[in-house]
Amino acid sequence: MPQKVISIRPEFRAPGAKAPRYDGGPLADTLDRPMRDLRISVTDRCNFRCVYCMPREVFDADYKFLPHEAILSFEEIARLAGIFVGLGVQKIRLTGGEPLLRKNIPELVKMLAPLGADLTLTTNGSTLVKHAGALKDAGLDRITVSLDSLDEATFRAMNDADFPVAKVLDGIAAAADAGFKPVKINMVVKRGVNDHQIVEAARHWRDSGHILRFIEYMDVGSTNGWRMDEVIPSAEVIRRISEAFPLEQVGANYTGEVAERWRYKDGGGEIGVISSVTQAFCSDCSRMRISTEGSLYTCLFAQQGHDLKSLLRNGATDNGIRDQIAAVWRLRSDRYSEIRTAATANLPKVEMSYIGG
Repeated sequence: MPQKVISIRPEFRAPGAKAPRYDGGPLADTLDRPMRDLRISVTDRCNFRCVYCMPREVFDADYKFLPHEAILSFEEIARLAGIFVGLGVQKIRLTGGEPLLRKNIPELVKMLAPLGADLTLTTNGSTLVKHAGALKDAGLDRITVSLDSLDEATFRAMNDADFPVAKVLDGIAAAADAGFKPVKINMVVKRGVNDHQIVEAARHWRDSGHILRFIEYMDVGSTNGWRMDEVIPSAEVIRRISEAFPLEQVGANYTGEVAERWRYKDGGGEIGVISSVTQAFCSDCSRMRISTEGSLYTCLFAQQGHDLKSLLRNGATDNGIRDQIAAVWRLRSDRYSEIRTAATANLPKVEMSYIGG
């Protein structure tokens, strides 16, 4: 599905003019938010067809994914990542699609690890048994696994690829054995689909040493048929769990942390809730995103990106690319979740499988 991408040309510059040079000072957007996090989609392909991300009726057998030459090479990704770290980025997350489908992904991790940023990866866990040890050896710091249900029928229905729960659980165990502790486990909750599994998921992961996080079903992209009445508010998730296992709130680890933290009063560990729909956290958002083919997006709900690949492949210097990125961030005013309505939810937006979560 074609995505709208524009050349980087902020409104305050005349056509053809160079971006103002980055002066090395604090980099903040129009709402005074710093840039601290970078999410990089390394592939637009996935072996699942999750109903909230890549519904099968859209991403069918005839869907045209990007050819290899269209996507960023590992060298291009590493070059951009280094420029972003120089601008203040402290955490890099590798996403997809399913990032473990990208051939030789541990080699990319090995290239990024020396940058010194917190290096993480989000996966559906389907091939994690195969890759966990190599990712740890390459220098990956943390892993997040998406697992929307422990119930076999529900999970297979949600991934729409007839993939069994047990193989994802094996992947989580392999990650823990490789030294990824804790593993974060993300569960997107959709009313009438898997919300009956909320308490059971909490029960399963209590005392495991891992951190389960519940994510409100979001209107990312334009193909998942999102409706507000299918959203389970995080407050309801907390209430349901607390009735079985009393919870108390915990402070954030850092400013801009998207997950609100809660812990079991009996010491059974902690959970998180991500409330992009009902409790927007736009005011602290410090994230930039690079799509699979090298477009820069300033919001998960963006309608268009800014072309970095052309800069990389047409001789731009690192300083020139840095100045362009800084100019885009300084004009950034995104706060989609704060202004979301039924009307905005129907606007065309970039697909999550292309931009990453």
